[in-house]
Amino acid sequence: AAVLIEAHSGRVLYEKNAHEPLPPASVTKVFTLVVALEALRDGRVALDDLVTVSRRAAGMGGTQVYLQVGEQMTLRDLLYGIAVESANDAAVAVAEHLAGSEEAFAQLMNERARAIGARNTNLSNASGLPPADIGMPGRTHVTSAYDIAVVSRYGYTLPMFEELVSTYGPYRVRVGTRAEREFWNRNRLLRFYEGANGIKTGYTQEAGYCLAASAVRGNLHLIAVVLGAPTREDRDEDIRTLLNWGFSQYQAQEVVRADEELARIRVSKGVADAVPIVPERPLHVAVPRGGWVEVQKELRLPDRVLAPIERGQAVGELIIRLDGQELDRVPLVVGGDVPRGR
Repeated sequence: AAVLIEAHSGRVLYEKNAHEPLPPASVTKVFTLVVALEALRDGRVALDDLVTVSRRAAGMGGTQVYLQVGEQMTLRDLLYGIAVESANDAAVAVAEHLAGSEEAFAQLMNERARAIGARNTNLSNASGLPPADIGMPGRTHVTSAYDIAVVSRYGYTLPMFEELVSTYGPYRVRVGTRAEREFWNRNRLLRFYEGANGIKTGYTQEAGYCLAASAVRGNLHLIAVVLGAPTREDRDEDIRTLLNWGFSQYQAQEVVRADEELARIRVSKGVADAVPIVPERPLHVAVPRGGWVEVQKELRLPDRVLAPIERGQAVGELIIRLDGQELDRVPLVVGGDVPRGR
Protein backbone atom coordinates (compact mmCIF):
# COMPACT_ATOMS: atom_id res chain seq x y z
CA ALA A 1 0.00 0.00 0.00
CA ALA A 2 1.16 3.53 -0.67
CA VAL A 3 -0.01 7.12 -0.51
CA LEU A 4 1.40 10.58 -1.23
CA ILE A 5 -0.25 13.67 0.25
CA GLU A 6 0.41 17.39 0.25
CA ALA A 7 0.80 18.19 3.92
CA HIS A 8 -0.58 21.74 4.06
CA SER A 9 -4.02 20.72 2.77
CA GLY A 10 -4.00 16.95 3.17
CA ARG A 11 -4.79 16.56 -0.53
CA VAL A 12 -4.04 13.07 -1.88
CA LEU A 13 -1.72 13.20 -4.90
CA TYR A 14 -1.26 9.44 -5.35
CA GLU A 15 -2.72 6.34 -3.72
CA LYS A 16 -2.57 2.57 -3.99
CA ASN A 17 -4.61 0.46 -1.55
CA ALA A 18 -4.33 3.54 0.67
CA HIS A 19 -7.28 2.65 2.91
CA GLU A 20 -6.53 -1.06 3.36
CA PRO A 21 -5.98 -2.00 7.04
CA LEU A 22 -2.48 -3.45 7.35
CA PRO A 23 0.04 -4.08 10.16
CA PRO A 24 2.31 -1.00 10.37
CA ALA A 25 5.17 -2.36 12.52
CA SER A 26 7.07 0.50 14.22
CA VAL A 27 5.39 3.18 12.11
CA THR A 28 2.84 2.73 14.91
CA LYS A 29 5.10 5.03 16.92
CA VAL A 30 3.82 8.02 14.93
CA PHE A 31 0.53 7.54 16.81
CA THR A 32 2.42 6.99 20.08
CA LEU A 33 4.30 10.26 19.65
CA VAL A 34 1.17 12.21 18.74
CA VAL A 35 -0.67 11.18 21.91
CA ALA A 36 2.41 11.89 24.05
CA LEU A 37 3.06 15.28 22.45
CA GLU A 38 -0.56 16.33 22.88
CA ALA A 39 -0.14 15.64 26.59
CA LEU A 40 3.04 17.73 26.54
CA ARG A 41 1.32 20.57 24.69
CA ASP A 42 -1.60 20.56 27.12
CA GLY A 43 0.68 20.68 30.18
CA ARG A 44 -0.29 17.25 31.50
CA VAL A 45 3.36 16.15 31.40
CA ALA A 46 6.76 17.88 31.17
CA LEU A 47 9.93 16.87 29.36
CA ASP A 48 11.87 16.61 32.61
CA ASP A 49 9.33 14.27 34.22
CA LEU A 50 10.97 11.07 35.42
CA VAL A 51 9.30 7.93 34.08
CA THR A 52 9.73 4.77 36.17
CA VAL A 53 10.21 1.63 34.07
CA SER A 54 7.86 -1.29 34.75
CA ARG A 55 8.66 -4.97 34.37
CA ARG A 56 6.48 -5.12 31.25
CA ALA A 57 8.25 -2.18 29.59
CA ALA A 58 11.68 -3.57 30.42
CA GLY A 59 10.68 -6.94 28.99
CA MET A 60 9.86 -5.70 25.50
CA GLY A 61 11.85 -7.38 22.74
CA GLY A 62 13.08 -6.06 19.43
CA THR A 63 14.73 -2.66 19.21
CA GLN A 64 15.16 -1.15 22.66
CA VAL A 65 16.99 1.21 25.01
CA TYR A 66 17.56 -1.79 27.33
CA LEU A 67 15.65 -0.16 30.15
CA GLN A 68 15.92 -1.85 33.54
CA VAL A 69 13.03 -2.53 35.90
CA GLY A 70 12.72 0.43 38.28
CA GLU A 71 15.07 2.62 36.23
CA GLN A 72 14.00 6.23 35.85
CA MET A 73 14.51 8.15 32.63
CA THR A 74 13.23 11.56 31.59
CA LEU A 75 10.27 11.80 29.26
CA ARG A 76 12.51 13.76 26.87
CA ASP A 77 15.01 10.91 26.57
CA LEU A 78 12.25 8.34 26.13
CA LEU A 79 10.61 10.38 23.36
CA TYR A 80 13.93 10.45 21.50
CA GLY A 81 14.19 6.73 22.18
CA ILE A 82 10.83 6.23 20.46
CA ALA A 83 11.42 8.56 17.52
CA VAL A 84 15.11 7.96 16.78
CA GLU A 85 16.00 4.52 18.14
CA SER A 86 12.47 3.12 17.60
CA ALA A 87 12.72 1.60 21.06
CA ASN A 88 9.84 -0.65 22.03
CA ASP A 89 10.62 -0.49 25.75
CA ALA A 90 10.58 3.33 25.63
CA ALA A 91 7.21 3.30 23.86
CA VAL A 92 5.65 1.08 26.53
CA ALA A 93 7.18 3.08 29.38
CA VAL A 94 5.72 6.32 27.99
CA ALA A 95 2.35 4.66 27.36
CA GLU A 96 2.13 3.42 30.94
CA HIS A 97 3.28 6.77 32.32
CA LEU A 98 0.55 8.63 30.44
CA ALA A 99 -2.37 6.24 30.65
CA GLY A 100 -1.62 3.77 33.45
CA SER A 101 -1.46 0.79 31.12
CA GLU A 102 -0.54 0.08 27.52
CA GLU A 103 -4.09 -1.10 26.82
CA ALA A 104 -5.56 2.21 28.05
CA PHE A 105 -2.98 4.10 25.99
CA ALA A 106 -3.91 2.12 22.87
CA GLN A 107 -7.52 3.16 23.39
CA LEU A 108 -6.36 6.79 23.50
CA MET A 109 -4.38 6.24 20.29
CA ASN A 110 -7.46 4.90 18.52
CA GLU A 111 -9.71 7.67 19.80
CA ARG A 112 -7.27 10.39 18.73
CA ALA A 113 -6.71 8.71 15.35
CA ARG A 114 -10.44 8.74 14.63
CA ALA A 115 -10.75 12.37 15.72
CA ILE A 116 -7.90 13.35 13.38
CA GLY A 117 -9.53 11.56 10.43
CA ALA A 118 -8.05 8.05 10.50
CA ARG A 119 -10.94 5.66 9.81
CA ASN A 120 -9.15 2.31 9.35
CA THR A 121 -7.00 2.28 12.47
CA ASN A 122 -7.34 -0.27 15.27
CA LEU A 123 -4.18 -0.38 17.38
CA SER A 124 -3.58 -2.62 20.39
CA ASN A 125 -0.15 -1.46 21.57
CA ALA A 126 2.32 1.44 21.57
CA SER A 127 5.28 -0.27 19.91
CA GLY A 128 3.94 -1.90 16.75
CA LEU A 129 5.11 -5.40 17.69
CA PRO A 130 2.70 -8.18 16.65
CA PRO A 131 0.13 -8.52 19.47
CA ALA A 132 0.65 -12.29 19.77
CA ASP A 133 4.37 -11.71 20.45
CA ILE A 134 3.75 -9.47 23.46
CA GLY A 135 1.02 -11.28 25.35
CA MET A 136 -1.97 -9.92 23.43
CA PRO A 137 -3.19 -12.97 21.45
CA GLY A 138 -6.27 -12.37 19.34
CA ARG A 139 -5.87 -8.59 19.38
CA THR A 140 -5.89 -6.55 16.16
CA HIS A 141 -3.15 -4.09 15.28
CA VAL A 142 -3.71 -2.43 11.92
CA THR A 143 -3.86 0.96 10.25
CA SER A 144 -3.70 2.20 6.66
CA ALA A 145 -1.21 4.15 4.59
CA TYR A 146 -3.70 7.03 4.38
CA ASP A 147 -4.34 7.03 8.14
CA ILE A 148 -0.61 7.19 8.84
CA ALA A 149 -0.23 10.12 6.44
CA VAL A 150 -3.16 12.00 8.01
CA VAL A 151 -1.91 11.50 11.57
CA SER A 152 1.66 12.40 10.52
CA ARG A 153 0.37 15.59 8.92
CA TYR A 154 -1.30 16.49 12.20
CA GLY A 155 1.89 15.59 14.06
CA TYR A 156 3.77 18.42 12.38
CA THR A 157 1.45 20.90 14.13
CA LEU A 158 2.54 19.63 17.57
CA PRO A 159 5.50 20.90 19.59
CA MET A 160 8.68 18.81 19.14
CA PHE A 161 7.25 16.42 16.55
CA GLU A 162 9.41 17.63 13.66
CA GLU A 163 12.44 17.93 15.95
CA LEU A 164 12.01 14.32 17.07
CA VAL A 165 11.27 12.65 13.74
CA SER A 166 13.95 14.57 11.82
CA THR A 167 16.79 13.72 14.25
CA TYR A 168 19.27 11.35 12.62
CA GLY A 169 21.62 11.07 15.59
CA PRO A 170 23.50 10.63 17.68
CA TYR A 171 21.23 11.29 20.66
CA ARG A 172 22.84 10.12 23.91
CA VAL A 173 21.22 8.86 27.12
CA ARG A 174 22.72 7.91 30.48
CA VAL A 175 25.66 10.15 29.56
CA GLY A 176 28.78 9.53 31.66
CA THR A 177 27.67 6.12 32.92
CA ARG A 178 28.67 2.62 31.89
CA ALA A 179 25.16 2.22 30.42
CA GLU A 180 25.49 5.26 28.08
CA ARG A 181 23.84 4.68 24.71
CA GLU A 182 23.66 6.49 21.39
CA PHE A 183 20.47 6.56 19.33
CA TRP A 184 20.67 6.56 15.52
CA ASN A 185 17.75 6.80 13.12
CA ARG A 186 17.17 4.01 10.59
CA ASN A 187 15.51 6.41 8.16
CA ARG A 188 18.34 6.85 5.64
CA LEU A 189 16.40 9.49 3.74
CA LEU A 190 17.24 11.93 6.54
CA ARG A 191 20.85 11.83 5.34
CA PHE A 192 20.47 11.25 1.64
CA TYR A 193 17.24 12.93 0.47
CA GLU A 194 17.07 16.71 -0.05
CA GLY A 195 14.59 18.34 2.31
CA ALA A 196 13.80 15.17 4.30
CA ASN A 197 12.42 15.92 7.78
CA GLY A 198 10.94 12.61 9.00
CA ILE A 199 9.18 10.41 9.82
CA LYS A 200 9.35 6.72 10.91
CA THR A 201 10.57 3.33 9.73
CA GLY A 202 9.18 -0.07 10.62
CA TYR A 203 9.70 -3.76 10.03
CA THR A 204 8.27 -7.03 11.26
CA GLN A 205 8.00 -10.30 9.36
CA GLU A 206 4.22 -9.86 9.37
CA ALA A 207 4.21 -6.21 8.21
CA GLY A 208 7.16 -6.25 5.82
CA TYR A 209 9.22 -3.10 5.39
CA CYS A 210 7.28 0.11 6.11
CA LEU A 211 8.15 3.80 6.03
CA ALA A 212 6.39 7.10 6.55
CA ALA A 213 8.55 9.88 5.09
CA SER A 214 8.33 13.63 4.79
CA ALA A 215 10.23 16.25 2.82
CA VAL A 216 9.94 20.00 2.21
CA ARG A 217 11.20 21.90 -0.82
CA GLY A 218 10.28 25.48 -1.64
CA ASN A 219 7.23 25.58 0.70
CA LEU A 220 5.90 22.32 -0.78
CA HIS A 221 5.59 19.76 2.04
CA LEU A 222 4.96 16.16 0.95
CA ILE A 223 4.28 13.08 3.08
CA ALA A 224 4.68 9.62 1.57
CA VAL A 225 3.83 6.27 3.17
CA VAL A 226 4.70 2.78 1.97
CA LEU A 227 3.54 -0.39 3.77
CA GLY A 228 4.48 -4.00 3.11
CA ALA A 229 7.52 -3.64 0.87
CA PRO A 230 9.52 -6.89 0.43
CA THR A 231 12.93 -5.35 1.24
CA ARG A 232 14.32 -2.22 2.84
CA GLU A 233 15.79 -1.19 -0.51
CA ASP A 234 12.40 -1.56 -2.25
CA ARG A 235 10.73 0.46 0.49
CA ASP A 236 13.24 3.31 0.26
CA GLU A 237 13.14 3.33 -3.53
CA ASP A 238 9.32 3.44 -3.53
CA ILE A 239 9.38 6.40 -1.16
CA ARG A 240 11.98 8.25 -3.25
CA THR A 241 9.91 7.58 -6.37
CA LEU A 242 6.77 8.99 -4.76
CA LEU A 243 8.52 12.10 -3.41
CA ASN A 244 10.46 12.72 -6.63
CA TRP A 245 7.27 12.47 -8.64
CA GLY A 246 5.46 14.83 -6.28
CA PHE A 247 8.18 17.47 -6.39
CA SER A 248 8.52 17.18 -10.18
CA GLN A 249 4.78 17.53 -10.81
CA TYR A 250 3.70 20.06 -8.18
CA GLN A 251 4.76 23.39 -6.73
CA ALA A 252 3.52 25.49 -3.82
CA GLN A 253 1.37 28.51 -4.66
CA GLU A 254 1.28 31.14 -1.93
CA VAL A 255 -2.29 31.98 -0.99
CA VAL A 256 -1.63 34.39 1.88
CA ARG A 257 1.52 35.75 3.50
CA ALA A 258 2.04 35.49 7.25
CA ASP A 259 1.99 39.30 7.61
CA GLU A 260 -0.76 39.99 5.07
CA GLU A 261 -3.58 42.19 6.38
CA LEU A 262 -6.79 40.43 5.48
CA ALA A 263 -9.27 42.56 7.40
CA ARG A 264 -9.71 45.12 10.16
CA ILE A 265 -12.18 44.64 12.98
CA ARG A 266 -13.54 47.15 15.41
CA VAL A 267 -12.23 47.35 18.96
CA SER A 268 -14.43 48.24 21.91
CA LYS A 269 -13.02 50.19 24.85
CA GLY A 270 -9.51 50.38 23.38
CA VAL A 271 -7.06 53.19 22.63
CA ALA A 272 -7.60 52.36 18.93
CA ASP A 273 -10.94 51.93 17.17
CA ALA A 274 -9.82 49.04 14.94
CA VAL A 275 -7.04 46.50 14.60
CA PRO A 276 -5.57 44.64 11.58
CA ILE A 277 -6.14 40.90 11.23
CA VAL A 278 -3.44 38.65 9.74
CA PRO A 279 -3.03 34.87 9.32
CA GLU A 280 -1.07 33.01 12.02
CA ARG A 281 1.13 31.44 9.34
CA PRO A 282 1.56 31.68 5.59
CA LEU A 283 -0.71 29.45 3.57
CA HIS A 284 0.19 27.54 0.40
CA VAL A 285 -1.63 25.12 -1.90
CA ALA A 286 -0.10 22.52 -4.19
CA VAL A 287 -0.67 23.19 -7.89
CA PRO A 288 0.69 21.50 -11.02
CA ARG A 289 4.06 22.97 -12.00
CA GLY A 290 3.59 26.05 -14.14
CA GLY A 291 -0.06 26.29 -13.10
CA TRP A 292 -2.07 28.64 -10.92
CA VAL A 293 -5.46 28.29 -9.25
CA GLU A 294 -8.03 30.76 -7.99
CA VAL A 295 -9.02 29.80 -4.47
CA GLN A 296 -11.97 31.00 -2.42
CA LYS A 297 -11.19 32.62 0.93
CA GLU A 298 -13.69 32.66 3.78
CA LEU A 299 -12.90 34.81 6.81
CA ARG A 300 -14.69 33.92 10.02
CA LEU A 301 -14.38 36.85 12.40
CA PRO A 302 -16.43 38.52 15.13
CA ASP A 303 -17.89 41.96 14.46
CA ARG A 304 -15.72 43.45 17.18
CA VAL A 305 -13.28 42.55 19.95
CA LEU A 306 -12.96 43.93 23.47
CA ALA A 307 -9.72 45.60 24.57
CA PRO A 308 -7.16 44.89 25.85
CA ILE A 309 -5.91 42.61 23.08
CA GLU A 310 -2.37 41.48 22.29
CA ARG A 311 -0.55 40.93 19.04
CA GLY A 312 -0.89 37.29 17.98
CA GLN A 313 -4.15 36.73 19.86
CA ALA A 314 -6.43 34.40 17.86
CA VAL A 315 -9.80 35.89 16.98
CA GLY A 316 -11.04 33.84 14.03
CA GLU A 317 -10.01 31.62 11.14
CA LEU A 318 -9.41 31.69 7.40
CA ILE A 319 -10.77 28.81 5.32
CA ILE A 320 -9.40 28.16 1.84
CA ARG A 321 -11.50 26.28 -0.72
CA LEU A 322 -10.93 25.18 -4.30
CA ASP A 323 -14.04 24.37 -6.37
CA GLY A 324 -16.01 24.22 -3.13
CA GLN A 325 -13.70 21.71 -1.45
CA GLU A 326 -11.88 22.81 1.70
CA LEU A 327 -8.10 22.74 1.27
CA ASP A 328 -6.84 24.26 4.48
CA ARG A 329 -7.68 26.56 7.36
CA VAL A 330 -5.48 28.79 9.48
CA PRO A 331 -6.15 30.85 12.63
CA LEU A 332 -6.55 34.59 12.15
CA VAL A 333 -4.74 36.67 14.75
CA VAL A 334 -4.51 40.28 15.83
CA GLY A 335 -1.75 42.19 14.06
CA GLY A 336 -1.00 44.62 16.89
CA ASP A 337 -1.49 45.45 20.57
CA VAL A 338 -4.52 47.52 21.62
CA PRO A 339 -4.41 48.52 25.32
CA ARG A 340 -7.64 49.28 27.12
CA GLY A 341 -8.67 52.93 26.87
CA ARG A 342 -9.35 55.17 29.80
